[in-house]
Amino acid sequence: MILGYNTNVYYNGNTYHIQTEDNGLKNPIIISRIYLKGEIIAHKKASYVHVIEEPDYYEKVKNLMDGQHRDMIRELLNGNYTEETKQQEEDTK
Repeated sequence: MILGYNTNVYYNGNTYHIQTEDNGLKNPIIISRIYLKGEIIAHKKASYVHVIEEPDYYEKVKNLMDGQHRDMIRELLNGNYTEETKQQEEDTK
């Protein structure tokens, strides 16, 4: 199991917490979550079963985790998970 990432991001008047973790080789999934005021507002999962047999799997998993964590931060800062974005999506339905 690889140590995860935790980042607090201040955006649009709120502090969001982004957490990415590895579930380990018995359940080879990377999970990232975005929290706002203790509530999960978004999550993303990715399997890494395709790299566990490779000799450098540890580095590959670290890179996958880092990339997914950075993607979640970027998506947050692009407004993907804000109340304004959710309201705009509801208004277009």
